[in-house]
Amino acid sequence: MRTLHTFFIILAQLLCSSITNATIGRPRGVSISMASLYQPAEDSTFTCLDGSSKIPYEYVNDDYCDCNDGTDEPGTSACPNGKFHCTNAGYVPSNILSSRVNDGVCDCCDGTDEDAGRIECVNNCKELGKKLREEQDRTRKLQQEGFEKQKTFSDEGKRVHEEKIARQAEVEKERETLEITVKDLETAKLEAESPETEAKDKHQKAWDELKAEKQAKKEVEAASLAFKDLDTNGDNSIDLQEIIAHPEFDIDSNGIVSEEEAKEHLEDKESVDYDTFTNDIWPHVKDIYKKPTTEEPPPEGDPSTEARGEEAQTEQKDEDSMPEYDEETKKLIEAADEARKNYDEANSKLKELDNELSSIKSYLEQDYGPNREYAILQDQCFEYTDREYTYKYCPFSKGSQRPKNGGHETSLGNWGNWAGPENDKYSVQLYEKGQNCWNGPDRSVKVHLKCGLEHRLLSSSEPSRCEYAFEFETPCRCSQPSGGTAQAAHDEL
Repeated sequence: MRTLHTFFIILAQLLCSSITNATIGRPRGVSISMASLYQPAEDSTFTCLDGSSKIPYEYVNDDYCDCNDGTDEPGTSACPNGKFHCTNAGYVPSNILSSRVNDGVCDCCDGTDEDAGRIECVNNCKELGKKLREEQDRTRKLQQEGFEKQKTFSDEGKRVHEEKIARQAEVEKERETLEITVKDLETAKLEAESPETEAKDKHQKAWDELKAEKQAKKEVEAASLAFKDLDTNGDNSIDLQEIIAHPEFDIDSNGIVSEEEAKEHLEDKESVDYDTFTNDIWPHVKDIYKKPTTEEPPPEGDPSTEARGEEAQTEQKDEDSMPEYDEETKKLIEAADEARKNYDEANSKLKELDNELSSIKSYLEQDYGPNREYAILQDQCFEYTDREYTYKYCPFSKGSQRPKNGGHETSLGNWGNWAGPENDKYSVQLYEKGQNCWNGPDRSVKVHLKCGLEHRLLSSSEPSRCEYAFEFETPCRCSQPSGGTAQAAHDEL
């Protein structure tokens, strides 16, 4: 049951409501767009907007909450879940919580939320509207200027796209022809290399045989000299005593060559003649035998000795070098070299075309935005430095960070995909599978794009562990502003 006090409040509200309705045709706190819902029914009732109940129309704005949704008290603070509409003529209309009505604080710029006389509000909506329109004009001009750049980038992206398509067709045709040429040149190369290989192998075989012959002759000469040296009594044989006289044949290294040791070197014979020594004994003792030195060593640093040594080395080197090929073999080598050169050049060109095709295909498959406006960012990098790190952002490639004062660069992720919401796909880029965090996930970074007149990396943060966020402004993100002069809001009367 309503108290007497409530009765007087209702009476006052009805009087106020009558004046308001006579002026603007809707209860206090109701917007023009909602005014039709607040007209009294034929039976002078009001239906709560959620349809939960119907009340006498005079209960609207009576400072008593009758509707569950609070819609019967748009102009009072009676309903905790109610909303009060600020008309804010000249500025932006808004809705505030009913609890702020008549609370002694001016929440609406037109002051309509405070009518209890507790505080006098200054209506500064026009001043705020003017500032808002100025800011909107500045924003619109920036947006327009950025959009003009975006159109230029888009035109350039489309032009390059068409050029890439045309170039792809050219390269594919050129490659098709060159591939046939390479196969023909490879066949010619193999045909030229066959006689070349045969001639070179023949030359090598002859040289190997000559070297073996020379080596055998040297072995015979060395064995003959050794036999002569060991045969101290000149009887054309070498016996045990002559072996015992050479200390290098001491097997157990006790300083004495025993008869048993001498026999082992002579293969259990008492003595051997020249042929037996040369064929059977010498191959086993040649690395043990030491030729006696009778000449005095030359003075250290003797120029003549050094010269003779160098001359001997040169002669030995020449002797060990394979002779030049004959003229016929040289001609075969020249022909094979020319065939190899022609094949290598053509095959190298074919690889270049394959690489170019791969690059073109990668470019054409890349999503550079709805109008290819973001293609301008390909192969560019941008940096931002805070107190600790320098962050690098290379669009469609990678994101990274490195200590400000120098050090190893850490990968924050490689290009993944566009990751904006469904209705704004091109607002965010995702770079993923960066360097692994210790005992955590791989690093990743989301790049949030905003409209700006220049390409600039503005900030970096780490919202979650190892998940980074970059803010990047670019004209590519600018869209065409709405036409006409910017307006703060529709002025409600």
